[in-house]
Amino acid sequence: MSRLKLSAIRKVYDDGNAVIHGVDLDIRDGEFMVFVGPSGCGKSTMMRMIAGLEDITSGELHIDGKLANDIEPSKRGLAMVFQSYALYPHMTVRDNMAFSLKLAGHSKAEIDAAVHRAALTLQIEHLLERKPKALSGGQRQRVAIGRAIVRKPGVFLFDEPLSNLDAALRVQMRIELARLHKELGSTMIYVTHDQVEAMTLGDRIAVFNAGRIEQVGTPLELYNQPANRFVAGFLGSPKMNFIPAQALRAAAAGLELKLPGDYRLTLPFSGDAGGELSLGIRAEHLYLAESGLPVTVQLVEHLGDQQIVYLQYEGGSEPISLKLPGHEAEPALGSLRHLALDPRHCHVFDAEGQALQRLDPVHAAEAALSI
Repeated sequence: MSRLKLSAIRKVYDDGNAVIHGVDLDIRDGEFMVFVGPSGCGKSTMMRMIAGLEDITSGELHIDGKLANDIEPSKRGLAMVFQSYALYPHMTVRDNMAFSLKLAGHSKAEIDAAVHRAALTLQIEHLLERKPKALSGGQRQRVAIGRAIVRKPGVFLFDEPLSNLDAALRVQMRIELARLHKELGSTMIYVTHDQVEAMTLGDRIAVFNAGRIEQVGTPLELYNQPANRFVAGFLGSPKMNFIPAQALRAAAAGLELKLPGDYRLTLPFSGDAGGELSLGIRAEHLYLAESGLPVTVQLVEHLGDQQIVYLQYEGGSEPISLKLPGHEAEPALGSLRHLALDPRHCHVFDAEGQALQRLDPVHAAEAALSI
């Protein structure tokens, strides 16, 4: 296992294009750390700098306490698994997995033992004599992972390894990767744009945006306590709803907000009156009620165990999503309904998108009673 420390890491290309802007991050021994973010946010570039495939413009990378900026990639104790598998088509599975050990001069007995152990761990021992063209996508990805395992690296680097697989295989491979991490206990860094992969795999998640880390935390911390609107909107499916709000009054119980349709409520947050804010709430924390935020039903998606209902409020540019149990009666399209919001699960963001501070539980209870 290995610990990594990133201090003020920057990446600027020769043309002056800066893609990483001073990233600081500690990755613990044995941790499964996920880098997640939209395309072009810098997460893969960050991983390539850790691997030594990209130069670090400034800042320091420490691996197990040792400065690694100028250490050759092959000597960093890392193994990388790519999106494209990168298997040698003319070699068998056994030879693909053994190739790096042969180059390193290991004996045949050592190589055979290492390949056998990795194949058993990945449940591909029956595939060792096949060539890549005779394997499915999931099997090829297991071989690529096995090739990394035999090297016994201190850190595994996964660069979007499941992107080329279909939906069912991605679910299966997520389970396999989680099991592999528990068995090996190795430090793993995993890059993905898929927030479902991030939430299900990561011990902690680093959310990247425009070359910076917006927030680092456990999946539940980021889901329930987003630091800003970007994190709140990126994690979760469907994404968090955002509703424009105006702060009418600040009191001990919190902020009194005015929402579209002249709907008013008090939420347990500190802030100043008069500001333009946005209220964030997830689909599972909204309820159809006799009174509340007036909305019109636009679309209903049936997903078997649940329905996703899309609603439009007055003057809204984007619909609000609401989750209902699959067995409930479908709301009529075009009908006028009202939404109640659970104040315990509301988030409030300022004009810059930063989350307002929630009041302590005593004030939160006062706010709930005041609605």
